[in-house]
Amino acid sequence: MNPKEPFKWRHFQQEIILLNVRWYLRYPLSYRNLEEMMLERGLKVDHSTIGRWVLTERILDFRF
Repeated sequence: MNPKEPFKWRHFQQEIILLNVRWYLRYPLSYRNLEEMMLERGLKVDHSTIGRWVLTERILDFRF
């Protein structure tokens, strides 16, 4: 992964990824809760994808 472009080759926009990671870390939500919330907004995101985002973004240590 290129540290200058951490969201290159992702299927979702940077804002969607960071929003899910932020909500997961800030509020007591499960990956499946977030999957359902995204589906209500018209985005089909699997809960395992959100889990991978959380693990990846924690490693990159993004500041919110």
